Amino acid sequence: MGVGGSFWDLLRPYARHEGAGYLRGRRVAVDLSFWIVSHSTAIRARSPRARNPHLRTTFFRTLSLFAKMGAFPVFVVDGEPSPLKSQARAARFFRGSGVDPAALPSTDAEAESSAAAAPVKGRNAVFTRYVEECVELLEYLGMPVLRANGEAEALCAQLNNEGHVDACITADSDAFLFGAKTVIKVLRSNSKEPFECYNIADIESGLGLKRKQMVAMALLIGSDHDLHGVPGFGLETALRFVQLFDEDDILDKLYEIGRGFYPFPEGFDKLHIDDLPSPSMKSTIVRSLHCSHCGHPGSKKSHSKDGCNYCLVEALENCMEKPAGFKCECPSCDKARNLKEQTRHENWQIKVCKRIAAETNFPNEEIIKMYLCDNNLDKENGDPLLSWNKPDVEALVDFLTYKQNWEPSYVRQRILPMLSTIYLYEVASSPSRPLLLYDQYEFDSIQRIKIRHGHPYYLVKWKRATHSMISNSKKSKIDGEMSSEVVVLDEDDEQETTVICESPEDEPDVPQVRTDDGSPELLDEPDVPQVLIDDGCSFLLTDEDIQLVSAAFPKETERFQEEQRLKEAKSRARKSKSSLANSVFETPKSPRPSGVQLSIKEFYRSTKGPSIESGKKPVAEGDTVKVGSRKFSDRDLNKSLPKSVRRRLPFD
Repeated sequence: MGVGGSFWDLLRPYARHEGAGYLRGRRVAVDLSFWIVSHSTAIRARSPRARNPHLRTTFFRTLSLFAKMGAFPVFVVDGEPSPLKSQARAARFFRGSGVDPAALPSTDAEAESSAAAAPVKGRNAVFTRYVEECVELLEYLGMPVLRANGEAEALCAQLNNEGHVDACITADSDAFLFGAKTVIKVLRSNSKEPFECYNIADIESGLGLKRKQMVAMALLIGSDHDLHGVPGFGLETALRFVQLFDEDDILDKLYEIGRGFYPFPEGFDKLHIDDLPSPSMKSTIVRSLHCSHCGHPGSKKSHSKDGCNYCLVEALENCMEKPAGFKCECPSCDKARNLKEQTRHENWQIKVCKRIAAETNFPNEEIIKMYLCDNNLDKENGDPLLSWNKPDVEALVDFLTYKQNWEPSYVRQRILPMLSTIYLYEVASSPSRPLLLYDQYEFDSIQRIKIRHGHPYYLVKWKRATHSMISNSKKSKIDGEMSSEVVVLDEDDEQETTVICESPEDEPDVPQVRTDDGSPELLDEPDVPQVLIDDGCSFLLTDEDIQLVSAAFPKETERFQEEQRLKEAKSRARKSKSSLANSVFETPKSPRPSGVQLSIKEFYRSTKGPSIESGKKPVAEGDTVKVGSRKFSDRDLNKSLPKSVRRRLPFD
């Protein structure tokens, strides 16, 4: 949730829509609790019998974020929640259940707090187990996991503010209050649609809101740590109020108002709230006389005698009658309107200040200190160093086989895109290349460019190495587990033919959820690497990032690009030759203006051949033939022509 009052709706007009390549090469801090809650709920809504949806979500989304989108995720886990948030959770529980805490039989505060914390504690116990299982899974995947002192979004924002990561992935809007600079709210890696990316610089330029001003808005309209806020304050009222002050002054002004002092020096010299006039009192506005007929300065009697200087007439009979909604623009009226607007604005200020002063212990210093704190890392349980390690494949296979009841082949299929991405990173960054991918395959060639989810990739061909260090029995076992498809690729026309083989037993179905537009979306499950059998050799086909492949294998990439240029040149030459041949054999036509319809004679003259009857000598140019004679038509007309054509031939 974060800040209350539909705070995301206020920020949405200033969001940037980024594509799939935005996160490539960037470090992103992920609020793990947000993933577990949102996507597990979506999976259970679609497939109620799904087994451990939190593990499935974390596994597939991590693979997609690292291998498909090219990001380096840093996962952040919640620590102990603050007492304020525990109280807010208890209040939300009672509000959702319809129970009034004041109506509880026990008046002991400790009994009430323990009763309120009971359902929350039970829910947190299950959720804590989910988090620990996901952390174990991420450690097998080699991903860095940090534990926060309090809120996970607070540590994500601190990492972003200090430059350790480039963006935060969370749905809590109070990440900006903790100091985040770039926040990604919703990320669908399998969608072609761009995702929303919020930058604090765009929000500052559009709304004029900075970090402390957002903290003030949270104090006024409520947040996860204070559900109520100040009564009578909505999103628009809070925004209008905080925009009256600079970021450096806003919190001090709230302290002054909370102590009962009016913070605006214009017209009042920091009077106490109780000494201010009531907002209902109206100031006396002196306004000059205006004609009731034309509305201009001067009385109707004076206009009938001397005329109106604004209407430029000498008598009231010629004076213009004022239209509906007429407003006089004379200096006196402008001054009166400005004074009225100023009075209305001051009355509004007095009204909102009295609302704030009526709250006890406002503003809450604990909430302000929590939002402005920059020490959110639990260094005892978390590793402040961000490092990405190779996945422990065998431990990962055992873990998911036990937890998810997945076949080892299914896990190996899905983990291979991540292994190939790590292999390319190692080749690009290390002068001494690693020997083989997955201890079996070496880079062979680039097949073609493939567009997937609106982003171009290289379809890379990996060759099964003959000098692999794996035993023959293990090779055959992995070959049988790597894929349930055999794809035969015709390299001449680049067409793919898929031959379905026997799939592993009990392979789980892929659940789907419905997006906002109603279209089904796979939950970030990566594509299965394809196995290519060519002349008895085994090959793998994987989709890899173009820039990463170019950095790892520059010579092979240059060779592929040269082949692409030659193919394009041959294709252009073939098309040019074909168009030239068609133009040579095309029947010449007399030039006519476009859009002019041919006459009957011209139409049938253009459709006739050089000789009507086969075997006859064609009529040379300049020869005269008697067309209208019966003898000519009986002798020269071709009997095979349609009757409608033979009937019109004599007209030529």
